[in-house]
Amino acid sequence: MLFQVYFLSLLLEERGQGSLAEVAEHCRAKLIRRHPHVFGDREAETAGDVVRNWNQIKRDDERGGEIFGEIPETLPSTLYAKKILKRAADAGHENEPSDILLAAVKQVVDSGEDPELALRRAADEYRRQVEAE
Repeated sequence: MLFQVYFLSLLLEERGQGSLAEVAEHCRAKLIRRHPHVFGDREAETAGDVVRNWNQIKRDDERGGEIFGEIPETLPSTLYAKKILKRAADAGHENEPSDILLAAVKQVVDSGEDPELALRRAADEYRRQVEAE
């Protein structure tokens, strides 16, 4: 990971668009900003508190406080749904979706799987079954 940061910093320097020092400073500032329970005055008594604080700070930083912000329209539908579900959950919305397909994506995500890969695997298995008949 550090190699990638260093490599990309060198590319920025070559193009006159930044430096390793600027990248390091940005990372340092971001680390401090997103962990006020360590570097600031915000209390976090549990790991859940830390995650909630981090999600709120990230939402403020990246999306101006909006729950969803920009989500690429070109994402495959299961990945788009997964991102919608995650951002809603990160903002404290744990409602069960009423649409059966969205609920299925949520069930797969909640089980720890990627819905895109799970659907591909299920389709491949169904294909094998049909071909075996």
